[in-house]
Order: sequence, then structure tokens, then C-alpha cells
Amino acid sequence: MKNEILEIHAEFCKTFANPTRLEILNLLKEEEMIVTDITERLGVPKANTSRHLNLMRLKKIVVRRREGVNIYYSIANKKIADACATMQNALGELLDASSSSRY
Repeated sequence: MKNEILEIHAEFCKTFANPTRLEILNLLKEEEMIVTDITERLGVPKANTSRHLNLMRLKKIVVRRREGVNIYYSIANKKIADACATMQNALGELLDASSSSRY
């Protein structure tokens, strides 16, 4: 069981090796959104956003629901977003510490 969790963890980390996907996750922490809104907020082509969302959906990071013609995306498990936020906070602290130790 432990090895299986480590394998899944490694796959999740690969998925988040792209800054755009991390930005999408940050946007979806606030609210569920449709592709058009995500695209506008990121400033990237719609096709690019759709590819990232599809990969994140296949990895079970995001889920989608249809309402009329719109497809809404949201985070599948808020703990994943919390873990990413914790990592970003820790990295920010490391960056701050390394910046202040240079002077």
C-alpha cells in the first residue's frame, strides 16, 4: 500500500511540474470556474487551458460538471490544494531566507 501511495504521489508531482497547472489549481481554490473564465484569468489560449484541465481531470485532481452549455471545473479534493499551498509557503520562506542571507 505504501509503495502504491508513493507512486501516486510521484505522478501528482509530475502533473504539477507545470506552472500553468499550478495557476489553475490556485484559481480553482477560490471557486469553480468554466474554461473561458480560467483562460481569461491566465491569459493563455483556450486550447492550452483545456489540455491542462483534461490532464488534471484524468489524474483526478479536478472534476467537472455540466450546466447547460457550460462545463464547470473544481478541485476534486481540497486537501490537494492545501498541500500545494503548504509547499508554496515553504518555498516562499526558503526564498525569503536565501534573499536575506545574501546581504
